[in-house]
Amino acid sequence: MSDTASPAEAPHSAPLPRTAILLSPQELEPRVKLAQGALQALDRVLLGRQEFHRLVMVGILSRGHILLEGVPGVGKTVLIKTLGEVLGLATSRVQFTPDLMPGDILGSHILQENTDGRREMTFQPGPVFTQILLADEINRASPKTQSALLEAMQEGAVTLLGSTRPLPEPFFVLASQNPIELEGTYPLPEAQLDRFLFKLQVEDPAVGVLEEIIATRRRGEAAASEAVLDSASLRLLFETMDHIFLPRAVASYIARLVAATRPGADGSPKEVSEYVGYGASPRAAIAMAEASRAHALLAGRPTVGFDDVRAVVLPILRHRLILNYQARFDRIDTARVVDRLLATVDETGLDLPAGVELD
Repeated sequence: MSDTASPAEAPHSAPLPRTAILLSPQELEPRVKLAQGALQALDRVLLGRQEFHRLVMVGILSRGHILLEGVPGVGKTVLIKTLGEVLGLATSRVQFTPDLMPGDILGSHILQENTDGRREMTFQPGPVFTQILLADEINRASPKTQSALLEAMQEGAVTLLGSTRPLPEPFFVLASQNPIELEGTYPLPEAQLDRFLFKLQVEDPAVGVLEEIIATRRRGEAAASEAVLDSASLRLLFETMDHIFLPRAVASYIARLVAATRPGADGSPKEVSEYVGYGASPRAAIAMAEASRAHALLAGRPTVGFDDVRAVVLPILRHRLILNYQARFDRIDTARVVDRLLATVDETGLDLPAGVELD
């Protein structure tokens, strides 16, 4: 007798995907308040960056790593410290330099003598064995050291001398780059950049925010923060992500957006063909779906909408679209291409007549 279910039995015997199990409003509301409480705590400590903090929290809820780009002194280190305190996670910081070796990050084996006089190799864990790691100026390290960290990011473990050691859960890397100093740097290859969920620009504070910092905070010191979440509540939020529903229409929109980043693809705007050398990978579509769920959760919605997708498109594509020399010559950046992409790709999937674009 065959073990294969009949067509009539299959729909009933197949388990529903976890994302199809929606939470009731009574179940969802306290979880949303937890996430929003952490977001508000960040806003109180670091002034004038509400939207930036929202994207950072989206990255955390999506279990993704984040690449930060900004000039020195804009609060990247304070962000990591505050994030660890608010989320109740251990933090560590590594200043990347050209002479930094993989063992300086991952750890190494040293020869130690036991109480009985015998010698044996003992593993000394490196700073990567934490929950939130700030990789400061990651593009200053050699490609060998960069690869060691990025492998740990991908695998969630460190393998040395044939022994694999898992990293703490959860594990996040927030790496920073200085956009104004390029001498003595090793730019991350595109394949390694693709492992970051987001690339966020850390902008200079507005005049009003700068005035508030000067007037209320001596020497620019951040206000004290306190833990809003613990390991149990953070796990609860990760579990809640599995119940945020992604409708098929929104999934189609994400797929068409990513497909339209490839030159010559159907439905892609002319700016893609003119200025993009290589489009986004399928990993971008997966990242966009997960980040959209997190954005919907922070907004208190059980279902992902088109607005959630549009809110995360730029930080997901900013480091994944490879522009050509014509873009540099015409001073076209990724943000401009993404704007035209959002204006051209229709949410409904309808084919627009040639030359017609959405407002």
